[in-house]
Amino acid sequence: MRTIVRGGRVVTSSQAFEADVLIEGERIEALGSFPDVEADRVVDAAGKLVLPGGVDPHTHLDAPLKGTITADDFYSGTVAAAIGGTTTIIDFPVQEKGQDPRVSHADWYARAEEKAVVDWSLHQVITDLPDEFFPALDELIRDGSPSFKMFMAYPGARMVDDATIFKAMRRTAENGGFVLMHCENGPVIELLEKEAIAAGHVDPVYNSITRPPVTEAEATARAISLAELAGVPVYVVHLSAAEALDAVSRARDRGLPVYAETCPHYVLLTDEKLSEPDFGGSKYVMCPPLRTPAHQERLWKGLQDDDLQVVSTDHTPFTFEGQKEMGRGNFPKIPNGVPGIEWRTGLMHHFGVREGRISLNRFVE
Repeated sequence: MRTIVRGGRVVTSSQAFEADVLIEGERIEALGSFPDVEADRVVDAAGKLVLPGGVDPHTHLDAPLKGTITADDFYSGTVAAAIGGTTTIIDFPVQEKGQDPRVSHADWYARAEEKAVVDWSLHQVITDLPDEFFPALDELIRDGSPSFKMFMAYPGARMVDDATIFKAMRRTAENGGFVLMHCENGPVIELLEKEAIAAGHVDPVYNSITRPPVTEAEATARAISLAELAGVPVYVVHLSAAEALDAVSRARDRGLPVYAETCPHYVLLTDEKLSEPDFGGSKYVMCPPLRTPAHQERLWKGLQDDDLQVVSTDHTPFTFEGQKEMGRGNFPKIPNGVPGIEWRTGLMHHFGVREGRISLNRFVE
């Protein structure tokens, strides 16, 4: 099937120009002027911007967390993505401890293949890595899933220690894989959470108080150091704190292959949301937590200067009733995460491009 998107303003990461877009099947074949080309479908884009489909490299669809499952499966989540202009998502199979990571990968693959309506891929989460699992990582890479995520948070659940992180990084130096890191100091945060609960501090606002910026900055710097020692690139997910971004900036200034993403909620919402009445603050519980306006300013500068390369959503949606309310009286039990897969492009265009924080080309980039 041939489609022509005619007469729009095509925007790339470096240019913007009037052009037609010629599409054969599902592939863009050419940009230019095609007045005499016959097409099965013609889309009149006059007066409109024609943008590439968005890639959201951080989503959690149909995912288990804290005794419940995220409110979107691969169908509802990818429909929302498509409506919002995102045409590719990357999700996260979670390895069970002691289980070959290919098992969870196959499970997520089957669900995505059955339900997703946009293009998709997978980052494999590693929670356990004895040497006998190394061939599984090699096979996943050969089969087209070259990226792996590890957690420095959530002791007793998904957290792996520094030795495991370093082992995985050294293996990717050999097999060409790519490591993503959730950077928070899990043991310190766990201690702060226990102390807060013991003192009767049980409300959602303590999600932020027990995860101060230094716990994110320390872990970010440590992950970068381990990657430097292993001689591999590293990608820091959902960065929220100015101090953590400073660690990324220093590494990039030294020429290290360090990359990082932030999310719309970190540049648009502040920790005041956690104090909303009637347990409303639970809707904004996420990890890392929302920060103060000063951190937002630093994140916007990071996007301008390319110290931050990506805006993802970390789309982890839960309902208020029956899910977020699970943490009443015990804030660490609130399922952590917020939605965003439908609204990322609109939010970043409005608050980024239209309000003059980033250019339209940078938005596309």
